[in-house]
Amino acid sequence: MTTAPPSEQHGQPGSGLTHLRAAGVSLVLDLSGSTLPRVLHWGPCLGEPTGPQLDALRLARRCQPIGFSVDGPVEVAVLPEQSAGWLGTPGLSGHRGGTDFSAAFRVERADLTPGEDAPEGGGGGRLTVRAADGTAGLGLDLTIELTPSGLVRQRATVTNQGSTPYTVDAVSLTLPVPAEAVELLDFTGRHLRERSPQRTAFTQGLRMRENRTGRTGYDSAYLLVAGSAGFGNRSGEVWGVHTAWSGNHRTFAERTFHAVSLLGSGELLLPGEVVLAPGESYTSPWQYGSHGTGLDELSARFHRHLRARAHHPSAPRPVVVNTWEAVYFDHDLTRLRELADAAAAVGAERFVLDDGWFGSRRDDRRGLGDWYVSDEVWPDGLGPLTDHVTGLGMEFGLWVEPEMINEDSDLARAHPGWIMATGGRLPGVARSQQVLDLARPEAYAYILQRLDELLTAHPIGYLKWDHNRDLVEAGHRPTGRAGVHGQTLAVHRLLDELRRRHPHVEIESCSSGGARVDLGILERTDRVWVSDCIDALERQRIQRWTNTLIPLELMGTHVGSGTAHTTDRRHPLDFRAGTALFGHFGIEWDLTRAEPADVERLAEWVALYKELRPLLHSGTAVHADHPDPSHELHGVVAGDGSEAVYALVATATSANYPTGAVRLPGLDPDAVYRVRPLPPGDVPDGNAHRWGVELPWWTPEGVELPGRVLAAAGLQAPVLFPERLVLLSAVRVGTPSAPPAPSAPPAAPAHT
Repeated sequence: MTTAPPSEQHGQPGSGLTHLRAAGVSLVLDLSGSTLPRVLHWGPCLGEPTGPQLDALRLARRCQPIGFSVDGPVEVAVLPEQSAGWLGTPGLSGHRGGTDFSAAFRVERADLTPGEDAPEGGGGGRLTVRAADGTAGLGLDLTIELTPSGLVRQRATVTNQGSTPYTVDAVSLTLPVPAEAVELLDFTGRHLRERSPQRTAFTQGLRMRENRTGRTGYDSAYLLVAGSAGFGNRSGEVWGVHTAWSGNHRTFAERTFHAVSLLGSGELLLPGEVVLAPGESYTSPWQYGSHGTGLDELSARFHRHLRARAHHPSAPRPVVVNTWEAVYFDHDLTRLRELADAAAAVGAERFVLDDGWFGSRRDDRRGLGDWYVSDEVWPDGLGPLTDHVTGLGMEFGLWVEPEMINEDSDLARAHPGWIMATGGRLPGVARSQQVLDLARPEAYAYILQRLDELLTAHPIGYLKWDHNRDLVEAGHRPTGRAGVHGQTLAVHRLLDELRRRHPHVEIESCSSGGARVDLGILERTDRVWVSDCIDALERQRIQRWTNTLIPLELMGTHVGSGTAHTTDRRHPLDFRAGTALFGHFGIEWDLTRAEPADVERLAEWVALYKELRPLLHSGTAVHADHPDPSHELHGVVAGDGSEAVYALVATATSANYPTGAVRLPGLDPDAVYRVRPLPPGDVPDGNAHRWGVELPWWTPEGVELPGRVLAAAGLQAPVLFPERLVLLSAVRVGTPSAPPAPSAPPAAPAHT
C-alpha cells in the first residue's frame, strides 16, 4: 500500500496513523504533520480499534505543552531530532564541516506493506518512509517492521544529497517504553564468564553502554531490557532491544523529566569512519525490539523469528566432538584416529580438528595467516584423517581464524602493510596476534582464496571460525584511518561469499569463546560457541542468558572432562552432560583416556540428546521463577503442548531440608500430564538418596496432574547435592474432560 501524503495511511484518511499487529503485540505509528514516525504505542495488542478510535488514542496521549524547550509538545520520533525540541540523545549526529549539525526531516513518501495473516490476528507489516532535509542536504530512508513473531525491527539509511562531504558520527534509533518500566536489565562479562546479568533502577538521565572492542564483546549490553518492578522469567511487563551488529555499538536507556523514556541503539562509529561523499549513503544496523510478559515471552519472540528464517538450520543438529581440550596443539595422526574411533563409538556425528593444523602453528605465537596444511605435522596432508573420520560416518570440521595474523608468519613477512594499525606504529599484541585488514582488497582476496581452496580440496562440512582478540587501534594503513566499521562489513561480505560458494558448509561463530554473539553474525553463521568455559556450573548461567536471545539449537554446548580446564572444578558426568543437553550438544574431552564406565554413561546421554533434539530445537524455552536461589528449573515445552523436558538444577545448598516444591511452567493448563524422572538424568544424587530415603513420587511411573496444577502448585523436588541436576519428562495423557490414558510401562517416554 502506497500512501502519499502520510495522512492517508492504512485506509484512515486524515489520521496519519498506522496500526500493525502480530502475535499479541501492537505497534501504532503516527506520521501526521509530515514529520518522522513517532511510536504512539508499543506493547500489548490493542485489538482492532477503528480509525476514529486511533485518533482518540492519539488525542488522549497528548501531553500539556508546558516546560518544554520549545513552545508546544515535543514529539520524539524513532530517530529523535533536536529540531523538534528534543535535547536528549540525537538520532542523527553529524555535520558538514561543522555545519548542518541538526536535521529537520520531512516525510516525502510512506509505503505500507501488510504482513501475512497470522492466527492471533494480524501478521505485522512493514512501513518504509522516505524523508529529506533540503536545507541540510540530507535524505533519510526508514524501515520499521513488526514481524509475525511480534518483534519490532527498524533501521535507517542516511544519504548525502549535498555537494560537499558529510560526516556521520552516529545514527541511533529508539523505541519508547512507558513509565511502568522502572527497572533495567543488561549484561556484563569477561572471558570465561560471558553474559552476566545486572539490574539497575531506570531513573531520570542517560544510561549508556558502549562497546569499543571491534566485536560484539563480553562487556556489552547484548540485550537491554526495561520492565515493571520485580519482573521475572514469567511475570512482569518487559521491553528489550538488541543491535544486530558484530562491531562497535552503543545501547542506551534514557528518561527525561518530560516523562519520555526511550531504549535506543546503533553502531558506535570511531572518528572519521563514515564520511559520505555527495550521493553516498550510510545504513545503520538492524535494531530489534521485543515486548512480553516476563523474559520468557520476550525471548520466545526472538526464537520464533530466527526459526522462521529460510536459512535457519533445519537438519538434526549433529553431536560434535572437538579436539581442542583433548589434544591442544599435539596433532598426531595415530592419536587423532583413536580419538575419532572413541567419538564414533559413543555416537558422535561431527569431528572437528581444532587449532594447530596449518603452517608453523605448533603453539599460539606463530603461523596465523598461513592457511596451508602443515607439511611438518601432516606430511601426507589431511586426507588420512578426513578419510578415517568420514569412513566412520562422521562429518569433518576444521578450525580457522581468518581475521587474525601473527607477526611471526609468512603472510606478515610478505605483506606487513596488511596489519591494521594507526599508521606509524603497530598496536600492542594480544595472544601474540594482530588483526588482518580485510577491508583491504588484496588481503580480502587472499583469505577468500585460501578458504575457498581448503573447502574445495577437502570434505569439510563445518568451520569453527574463531576471533581471539579485541580490535585495538584498528586502522587502515598507510593512512591510519579508523577501520572497525570497514572491517566489520568486510567480514560479513567474506562470510556471505563463502556461504554462496559452499552452501553445504556450516560455520560456527567463536570469538575467544562467546565474545561475538549477535543477530548480525548469526545471519551468516549456523551457531555460536557460547563460552570457552565448559565448567558445568558456570555454563548453567552462561547458557541461560545466551538463550535469552537465541534458541538452543544455535548454542554450542559441550561436555568436558571430569576436571574443568578453565576452573579446575570437578563435576560428575551427569551434571556435565545434563548441562550440555540444553543446546547443540558436543564433547570436548579426550575419550581415549576416559574411564570405561564414563564412556558407557556418556553414550547414554548422547542417545538421549538424539532422542530429544526434535523437542529441544523446536519447542519453547521456559524458566521458572523459583524462590529458592540455590535451585533453578528450566526446560523446553513442545509447541503443541504435547510434551516437555525440564532440568532441576542445584547450584548450591538450600536453606530448606528437604527442598521445597518446584513449579513446571509452560504446559497446557487444561491438559493432564504424566511427570516422571527421565533417564539417565533420573538419579537424585543427594544425602536422602544415598541413605535410602526416597521421594515418594520419584518412580518410573511418576505422577499424573493437570498442567494448571503443575504450574500453580508444583511438585516436591528431590534433595540434591550442590552442583547436581535431574531431568523430568512431562507427557500429555489426557484432558480434564476425558479420562487419562492407561498408565504406561515404567520406561522413558519417546520423543519424535
